[in-house]
Amino acid sequence: MRKYLTEYLRALEARLADADADIDYEELEQSHLIMIGFMQHERLIHFLVTILFALGFFITLAIYLLGELIMMLPLLILILGLLVPYIWHYYFLENSVQKMYKLHDEIHARRLRQTKSSTAS
Repeated sequence: MRKYLTEYLRALEARLADADADIDYEELEQSHLIMIGFMQHERLIHFLVTILFALGFFITLAIYLLGELIMMLPLLILILGLLVPYIWHYYFLENSVQKMYKLHDEIHARRLRQTKSSTAS
């Protein structure tokens, strides 16, 4: 997912940076809104998984500390080992979706300018 989203954002930014490109901003805006929806869903799923792993970590930590059960330590380390990459990936998704919102604002502004210039002609 990281590679897919990174390539999508890179291609979109390159397309917007190309001043000579003949772009239908209305179509681009619609397809970008669909992609934002996909990534919002992906972000939500990863948020829920991250929260569940964090909850599992703290429950396991409480059992380990309060029950003084040394056998919980490997489970605690395993959950922590999974939680850290989940947090890192969620951070990436959150920042990428925020970037997509900014790109949408740019596309929308260009679409409005394109619409005004085509109706003025």
